[in-house]
Amino acid sequence: MSEAEASGRPEGEEVTVRDAISAPDAQGEPRRTTRRFPLFTRDTARPEGGGRAAPGDAPAPARQWPILTVLSAVALGLLLTALDVFRVGTILIGAALLAGAVMRWMLPSVGMLAVRSRFTDMVTYSVLGVAIVLLALMVQPNPVLVIPFLDDTLHFTVR
Repeated sequence: MSEAEASGRPEGEEVTVRDAISAPDAQGEPRRTTRRFPLFTRDTARPEGGGRAAPGDAPAPARQWPILTVLSAVALGLLLTALDVFRVGTILIGAALLAGAVMRWMLPSVGMLAVRSRFTDMVTYSVLGVAIVLLALMVQPNPVLVIPFLDDTLHFTVR
């Protein structure tokens, strides 16, 4: 049995290969010599969050409502911050991230709000949200939250 018969090709047909190749494998087909991706990919997987919040036939805003909610709240917080309502704006930004963490935990499908694993997304959104809210509460003048050891630490490092 010849190589062409073993691979299922007619006898005189040439093999067209678009990637770098090396010696043929056991079935007579050329194999790739590099682990690099080909120049043009035709069969990539969809992103993890793509189309998971609503059915695939729903329009994009309906499928991606979780991230649109978080981004809208962050945009409103940035607008309030730009309008000199700093504390309220930054608390809203932190609350939006915390809401994203809660949505990632509670909802089975959150669209593009799912970036990494569920645990990693929840921890990232939570830590950033809590940090932003705490910093907003401690901002001068007239802080709502005063942590005494931070004041002592600041005076020790400045002196």
